Amino acid sequence: YISWRTCSSSASSCSSESPAADICAFSEAIAHYDRLVQCGSLRKDAQQRDVFQQLAQLQHSLKNYSNSIYLNPPPPRLNSIDDNSHFPKDKHPHITPAENGGGSTAKEEPAPPPPSPKGFYIYGDVGTGKTMLMDMFYSRVENTRKKRVHFNGFMLDIHKRIHRRKQSLPKRRLGKMFTYDPISPVAMEISNETCLLCFDEFQVTDIADAMILKQLFETLFKTGVVVVATSNRSPDDLYKNGLQRDTFLPFIDVLKEYCHTICLDSGIDYRRLDKAAAGKLFYLTEEPDAEAFLDVLFEELALRQKSVTGPRLLTVLGRDVTLEKTCGSIADCTFDELCGRPLGASDYLEMARLFDTVFIRRVPMLTLTLKDQARRFTTLIDNFYDNKVRVVLLAAAPIDRLFVHTGGEDERDRQLLDDLGLSGV
Repeated sequence: YISWRTCSSSASSCSSESPAADICAFSEAIAHYDRLVQCGSLRKDAQQRDVFQQLAQLQHSLKNYSNSIYLNPPPPRLNSIDDNSHFPKDKHPHITPAENGGGSTAKEEPAPPPPSPKGFYIYGDVGTGKTMLMDMFYSRVENTRKKRVHFNGFMLDIHKRIHRRKQSLPKRRLGKMFTYDPISPVAMEISNETCLLCFDEFQVTDIADAMILKQLFETLFKTGVVVVATSNRSPDDLYKNGLQRDTFLPFIDVLKEYCHTICLDSGIDYRRLDKAAAGKLFYLTEEPDAEAFLDVLFEELALRQKSVTGPRLLTVLGRDVTLEKTCGSIADCTFDELCGRPLGASDYLEMARLFDTVFIRRVPMLTLTLKDQARRFTTLIDNFYDNKVRVVLLAAAPIDRLFVHTGGEDERDRQLLDDLGLSGV
């Protein structure tokens, strides 16, 4: 799905002033998709085309859209029933409406603004083209106040903003207690910055995220922010088997109210169809000379770098994370180095920013006894994939047999199995 960006398309001949501009813009978007199919950049897929049609309608709605009316609603207007009603009340506190000739002053509530455009929550199996369609939609939205982000990165930014607001509060004095809820103000910050948010890989695995999502997104939606998101799971399955899930469930209702839910699941993983073009990037530990081959591959790539091979110190949220073997934009790591210590999405996002190729050696068979490492490995791959980082693996088993799913006795086991799309046996 990389080549869809490079396939040429003819310019639309419709004027934006034309009465038929709405129909023309919609038709041009669909024609663009059809051209990508015709030139071989995309494979024909009726489900994808149907989803893109719906996104194209939203695309046009957002062309001149602004959420400012939801951020700054007009004040109530004063309706004067007679000429005497304009006297300021503070100058005539003793005059009643009856004494004032029967006149009265009433506040007329302004008409509520029209509903904001409804977003989309697109879910389905991996490799079905959800991200590709969202990116095509995003690239064609003619509105500068838009943002596209991986959901992990978005939530990291939210927690940073919350932390910054808490740090800016005056220090509490002895015996003086006060409460401060920064979630709605942070949501207002986001609403003032953007009117369209596109999320890739919408998922909830962290209880700290789960507890704030309803309030956060309710404020975003009510201030006119339109959300388009992709996910591997339906809204009803978000945070399934998570801790204190009952308190999370109201968020699902909010999400459904403001977003159309679409299942995109053609049963085809398009990533696997194109994997030959990427070359071999997965090696088994038991293969003869596999480790030596990775050494040679690293050295070949390192020769193209304007740097020397050595350790690299990363600073993430005030913490130091050291990778022992790097060269320019290449990192050569072990599984234990990346997943065996307490790292998270913020660390992997920083790595994705610095490196375009990452070797991961000695990936073991993942069992429920390694649930923390398995969770980190999943987060790592999600973030590397979203940031187009090439990953070269040396693992103890083929990808489809890398995780051995036995057990599932406790809640954390069940949550991990569910996040991986597995079931205990």
